Formats: sequence, structure tokens, C-alpha cells
Amino acid sequence: MTQVEEAKRIGCETIRAVIFDLDGTLLDTAPDFVVVVNQLRAEHQLDPLPTEIIRRSVSNGARALVSLALCIDDTAPEFEAQRQRLLELYLNHVAVHTIFFPGIEELLQTLDAHGIAWGIATNKPALYTEALLKALAIQPAPVSIICPDHVKERKPHGESLFLASKHVGCTPAQIIYVGDHKRDIDCGKNAGAITVAAAYGYIEADDDIALWQADYRVEHASEIWPIVARLTGLGD
Repeated sequence: MTQVEEAKRIGCETIRAVIFDLDGTLLDTAPDFVVVVNQLRAEHQLDPLPTEIIRRSVSNGARALVSLALCIDDTAPEFEAQRQRLLELYLNHVAVHTIFFPGIEELLQTLDAHGIAWGIATNKPALYTEALLKALAIQPAPVSIICPDHVKERKPHGESLFLASKHVGCTPAQIIYVGDHKRDIDCGKNAGAITVAAAYGYIEADDDIALWQADYRVEHASEIWPIVARLTGLGD
């Protein structure tokens, strides 16, 4: 299949930006969440949970982590107070152990060298996203950072990518959106972007990535640039 044929197959135009989900796609934040989830459990005289169990749930957000940590659901009277406590613990531990997923730093440099913007569209609230990004001081810097605070409808609604496209100065069809959860792929589809499922991210044991029906699937971040290169004619 030629580059033009592949572009037509998924209905894309010239790629102007690659937008990433944050936790589990751009950054491996799970090590910090492992610490704070187990801190919360310790406050309730509970034994630590295994790292892998916590890791798989990180992309599901704070509510899921509280449920996991304390075996309560969001109807419990104490749930909201415990959610706030988890977030307080996290803000005090943000970016201590967080690192880039392998291949991401190189990918950002390559995108920048070819004049392709990059950004973030996440369901992580701005308070924690901004604290994390400030601590890491990523270069090249993202041209767009979209959090739930910036939109009326969070993912899987496509509004985050509609706003990102305005920041970049392109159409959503000129964006590749990379994420490690079905809601990310649905968000991309709802916006008309090209979607890439990050199989290296925080995938639940019973989740089937094939059912997300992303345009592409990658097992490692190093596989993202060849997709961009093919769709832009830049070569590998």
C-alpha cells in the first residue's frame, strides 16, 4: 500500500500534530501512584497491594484507585473524603518516580525536528497535570495541554481534540491521537483524528485492545514515528 493509499484508507490529511494521553501513554506515572495508594491503605491499617495490580488501574483515575485501595465504591459515605486524601497524597508525591515510557523522549525530539507539534489531552485535572509537567520541564514543550478543566465534555467526547486542533492551528483529521484506554480511542474517533492504541500502557488484564478498533496499535513508543513518517511521506 502506498503512502497516499494508506492516508486515504483512514481519511487523513497532512499530519500536523501528535497528541498523547498522559498517564500510561506519554508518562509512566504508575510508580508514584503505587506509593500513594499504599500510603492510603497504610492509613487504614491495610497491607500494601502488589505493584502490578495498582499499575493496571492507573488509567481509570482516582476514583478507581480509591475503590481498589479501600474496597469501597463511590456510594460509600466516606468515598469522597478518601478520594481527596488520595489526591492530596499524590500532589505531595508527584513526579518523584515518574519517567517517560521508553522511546517517548526520542519521539518528541524527532517530531520537533520535522516540524510536527505535540501535545497532551488527558482526563487528569489541571492541578495535577500542571504540577507534573512543571516538575519534569519537558523539552520540546507541548503546544497544547488539554485537561477536563478546559472542556465541557471530557473524554471519550471529542471536545479535547477539537480544542487541541485549535491550539495547533489544524483540523482534527490532521492529528494523531495516542492513548492506552478505549476512551482515548473513542475520543479520537469522535473528533475525526487518527488513533493509535498504546499497548505498552496500563491495560486491564481482561481488556481486549482489538475491540477498541484503533487505526493502529503499537507495542512500544518507538513504533509511533514510523506511522507518522508513512502518513507524511517523511520516511523512517
